[in-house]
Amino acid sequence: MVKLRELFLSFLRLGFTAFGGPAMVAYIKELTVEKKQWLDGKTFQEGAALAQAVPGATAMQVAAYVGFKTRGILGGIASYLGFGLPAFILMLILSVFYDKTYSTQTATSIFEGLQLIVVAIVANATLSFAKPIIRSIGEISIAVFSFILFLLKLNPFLIIIICFFVSQIVFRDRACFEQVDSKNLNFTGLFILLMIFFLLIFSLLFIDKMLFSLAFTMIKIDLFAFGGAYASLPLMLHEFVYRLGWIDQKTFMDGIALGQVTPGPIVITATFVGYLLKGFVGAIVGTVAIFTPSFLIMAFVSEISIKIKNSRMFIRGKRGLLASFTGLLLFVTVKFIGNIDWSIIKILMVLASFVALLKKVNIFYIVIAGVLLSLIFY
Repeated sequence: MVKLRELFLSFLRLGFTAFGGPAMVAYIKELTVEKKQWLDGKTFQEGAALAQAVPGATAMQVAAYVGFKTRGILGGIASYLGFGLPAFILMLILSVFYDKTYSTQTATSIFEGLQLIVVAIVANATLSFAKPIIRSIGEISIAVFSFILFLLKLNPFLIIIICFFVSQIVFRDRACFEQVDSKNLNFTGLFILLMIFFLLIFSLLFIDKMLFSLAFTMIKIDLFAFGGAYASLPLMLHEFVYRLGWIDQKTFMDGIALGQVTPGPIVITATFVGYLLKGFVGAIVGTVAIFTPSFLIMAFVSEISIKIKNSRMFIRGKRGLLASFTGLLLFVTVKFIGNIDWSIIKILMVLASFVALLKKVNIFYIVIAGVLLSLIFY
């Protein structure tokens, strides 16, 4: 039996090098299937498929899945915490630095350049997200439909729900039924964890209403973030910038840039948002709230995975939701482009960054190059 300490430390070490988002799934497989032999290849692939079908950051969900399969709910917590902790610590440090220095001339110059890198990153993410998903007229139609709805300023959560129901009409997938495993399902640990989480969030209502609103908003974003961590960006932008007005778009883009120089999923931007709003406590609340719902969903679907694979509604809905997020990411790209005061130098920086991303240059190096060029030009 795998020890919880070994699970935590193994994923903690991996978490410090977790650059590249979903690309980390290959490294998790190398650790858990090839080196440690905690899972066989088939079981791991089933987990990777489930992680892409449920909301949340894909690599984080795969890490949780490994824990669930080796040590149950406690194993899932150990692997999830270990893998995500480095990103949280580094983002918190960067958030403190940003909060203290963003008004200085040097910091202003750096972040003006980093906004250009963010435009390239989000544009590349839109392209990368769309390529394996947009494979038919139905998917193209839903992507364009969601983009138009976003242009019309419809609530993004409503867009997602609409696209889910539209997908049931557009797609006619036939689920491939398999023999359902007769093992007993065990939800005791999941139920206890769910109750603890619910009570903690509910208690914020009496401690600090802004913290409660922060947590509730992050939970809502995570529950609808199908298709990986990048899918949370349009939702986070809508909620904190446009609906609540707690931060401006420039600051949000700075948070995305910081999220790229830290390991782990870009949704760690939640730590940045939480810190700017309510300090250290806000950073913890924002981070816990953005990761816990998808963790609980992954725990649930890991237990009932065969039945989910056989659901026609789930298969059709998944295609529609992923297509809709392509439209949402495209909208965010257009919105960020419109927020830049363009010049020849800025256009060249964005194009160079975009080409480098297409060539699979490590994002970390691109961001560092952006910082240096910002100091030179701005």
